Amino acid sequence: MNDPLRVALSMLTLVRGGMGGSETYARALTEQLSRTDAVTATAFVPASAQGFSEGISEHVVHSVRTGPSTRERLLGLAHVTARSGSIRRSMAEADIVHFPFTVPAPTPVRTQAAVQTLLDVQHLEMPHMFSRVELLYRRHFYEGFAAKADAVITISHFAKARMIHSLGLDPDRIHVAHLGVDTARYTPNLGTRENFVLYPARGWPHKNHARLIEAMTLARRERPDLRLVLTGGGLEGLGDLPDWVDRRGLVSQDELLRLYQSASALVFPSLYEGFGLPPLEAMASGCPVAASNAGSLPEVVGDAAVQFDPHEPEAIAAGIVQAISRGAELTRAGLLQVQKFSWDNCGDVHEQAYRAAYHRKNS
Repeated sequence: MNDPLRVALSMLTLVRGGMGGSETYARALTEQLSRTDAVTATAFVPASAQGFSEGISEHVVHSVRTGPSTRERLLGLAHVTARSGSIRRSMAEADIVHFPFTVPAPTPVRTQAAVQTLLDVQHLEMPHMFSRVELLYRRHFYEGFAAKADAVITISHFAKARMIHSLGLDPDRIHVAHLGVDTARYTPNLGTRENFVLYPARGWPHKNHARLIEAMTLARRERPDLRLVLTGGGLEGLGDLPDWVDRRGLVSQDELLRLYQSASALVFPSLYEGFGLPPLEAMASGCPVAASNAGSLPEVVGDAAVQFDPHEPEAIAAGIVQAISRGAELTRAGLLQVQKFSWDNCGDVHEQAYRAAYHRKNS
């Protein structure tokens, strides 16, 4: 096939401003697809996310709105299901339907190749972190479709290995597209830094905030003036916090960049990540990093960060103190490490996955 592949990006479950790294990924993907002659892409978004797409055509489904709660997501899916016929007709010219946010809504027609982005299978490995409703949601929409999709895109070799192990997926159908960092936007501060540690993460259980607070209490015995800045949604669920914790909540990208550029270190004590973008964003900003040794994080940070056991507050505290004391060394290493990850490479893998899915469907 010499003509450009026609791809419908079905992003009807998008909750704008509330999906963390997956939202960053989807926005970067639309921008990458706008730069290639091999793909002609159209984004399909709910009315609540109008204007999200960067550089490609956008089809707004005005009858669909989404929200951050499980109830709002299920209601949005009900609206998609009720209008699936008309939505499929609007996608009819596409050779491929891709679901960057995993949930196949609506499922494509038989003649179209299907591509699913599956960031992780955390619900299978840490089921105690999810409600019963969330587990049922993931098992139905994530696992069932992954077994049928013509191609699955994931974001780390760790995640691919877990999908092969947990879901029995064919390795040849799984394409690893590491996420990237816009180094024109995230620029390094090589000068002085302020006396705080940054953790940008939503208040989800696996993000491990409780152990981080314990660890900071220990670290402050050595560095009494050290503060902790938390950003991200859902932080109100953490309850009362010590007065040395600054709970910022959701912040703009510009504010997050300023925090990366001024923090003494980024600490990332997550118990499970399919990728883990903030450590790379911090590295690109010249910020020393102390990160968990769990999940995909060792694959992402390499030798350019202090790694620690996220289950042990003492180990987290030691990692924080060490990252600050090794600041200049880690800044240099981080700037080299981040060069291994680019959105251009991520976009190239998507093109490869689209071609593989198209040939699989039409062979």
